[in-house]
Amino acid sequence: MNKKEETEELFAPAEEDLPKEHFSQPDVEREWKAFLLKLSKIDSVAYNAINNFRLTKTHEDQIEVLFSSSTAKAEFDKVAGEFVNHFKHKVKNYGIKLHFKEDKTIVQEVMTKKKLFEKFAEINPVLKDLNDLMRFDLT
Repeated sequence: MNKKEETEELFAPAEEDLPKEHFSQPDVEREWKAFLLKLSKIDSVAYNAINNFRLTKTHEDQIEVLFSSSTAKAEFDKVAGEFVNHFKHKVKNYGIKLHFKEDKTIVQEVMTKKKLFEKFAEINPVLKDLNDLMRFDLT
């Protein structure tokens, strides 16, 4: 066992030997959008759970991930390795760390036809009268 552990240590690159090149916020956004596009075709459940996440570069080797709920974070955890590994290779920075922060303000509300109509009816009350007269199907 000791020989096997020693040989693994010889071939594994040290953390400080790996490249840590600079990357910018537009790099993060571009790769995140590309990843979401790819994920939407492969796994729609994970895509719908994480498409409203916000990734922000906070320090040279740190990315802050704002998520809306713990359920969505669990879905992200399933696919995070794929994104992080791809991003590390793309920007040639192998010291990137993710920091998670919950943010309830990024929850996207699903707009139904009825909610959309009510929103426009607040702006223009004549629409409510028209709905009473015509009895629109807003289901």
